Amino acid sequence: MAGPRLREVLGRVLRIQGLSVQGARLEAKGVVVEVRPRQRKPRCGVCGRPAPGYDASPGRLWRHLALGQTIFWLHYAPRRVHCREHGVRVERVAWAAHDSSFTRAFEELVAWQAQRLDKSSICRLLGINWRTVGTIIERIVEERLSPGRLEGLQIIGVDELGWKAGHKYVSLVVDHLRSRVVWVGEGKNEETLDAFFDELGEERTKELTHATMDLSAAFSKAVGNRAPHVRKVFDRFHVQKLANEALDTVRRQEVREQAGSQEGKALKQSRWALLKNPWNLTVRQGEKLSELKKTNQTLYRAYLLKESLARGMDYVQPKRASEHLDKWCQWASHSRLAPFAKLAKTVQRHKDGILAYVETGLSNGVVEGINNKIRALSRRAYGFRNPKAFRAMILLCCGGMEFTPPLPVAA
Repeated sequence: MAGPRLREVLGRVLRIQGLSVQGARLEAKGVVVEVRPRQRKPRCGVCGRPAPGYDASPGRLWRHLALGQTIFWLHYAPRRVHCREHGVRVERVAWAAHDSSFTRAFEELVAWQAQRLDKSSICRLLGINWRTVGTIIERIVEERLSPGRLEGLQIIGVDELGWKAGHKYVSLVVDHLRSRVVWVGEGKNEETLDAFFDELGEERTKELTHATMDLSAAFSKAVGNRAPHVRKVFDRFHVQKLANEALDTVRRQEVREQAGSQEGKALKQSRWALLKNPWNLTVRQGEKLSELKKTNQTLYRAYLLKESLARGMDYVQPKRASEHLDKWCQWASHSRLAPFAKLAKTVQRHKDGILAYVETGLSNGVVEGINNKIRALSRRAYGFRNPKAFRAMILLCCGGMEFTPPLPVAA
């Protein structure tokens, strides 16, 4: 036991609401503080409702923050209660989550560090196992994940992201207006996005106005079925990416066919001259493009198709953009270039979504930016082994969660 003055000092050091300090002792592992809840009536550890006592459980320790190099531990023998809904459970304590061996202040510190550091650094700073870091992150994300994150959604962005060396995927839903991830699901098919709409509900789905995405058939079909009123927007980045891929396919075909000839030599080091924007070409690349215009009409025609499609999305008037795309599709279909004939069918099929980009100026840029941040998180962790851990880290770092580290406070 300790005198009232020491108990007051320990209470000010711990700074935990709903806790009464009874005493303290110094052990090899740190300072063990005897505590008890201020509330007299016990509550169920799961639901928090008052419940009659059942019996007593052995004393246990909770890891708290450190003072300098000295770790503080809280010791208490929690009561067990008989809850009508959950049966016999350990009572709820004010300083820790149910089934956790760490105080809330300690878990808050771990979450704050996880937003900025890799797990190995956290383990070294706090002296805990890396698996423990992951468990704390998953628990605190589920606890802090606000149901309000799905409220007021109007413009969303949908994309998939590979993990575990690209063999597994998660699908992300991003709120454009707040630039944060609001939902993460395992997989990248139509059923995955259906799970988002199930959680969103019909009333909140009606508030959606636009959805930006790549040309994924699964996502497009899911949005069309579950939210037919939502305007699908396919931004120019993904359309131009398909055009670049078609152009590169034509280039590789020409390289194979012209191998060993004088025309084949002219194709060397032509890739970036063809793919880069005209205003970004170096002098050498500009010369290479002029050379291709004279020596390889097929490849230069593919280059003109790529550039013409990009110009079609520069229009600010949807009507003019629509006319341009119709003419481009007709040209590409009769260009005798199979990759561009295939692309013409894709553009025609997704024409309304492409025109929505011209009309609204919306793009998947916000989503791609968040994806880059998530990829950095994955590299920082040297990958993830299970989707739950990956999902928790995404929501922790990209879901708008804020944590306050323990800062010095004047007594």
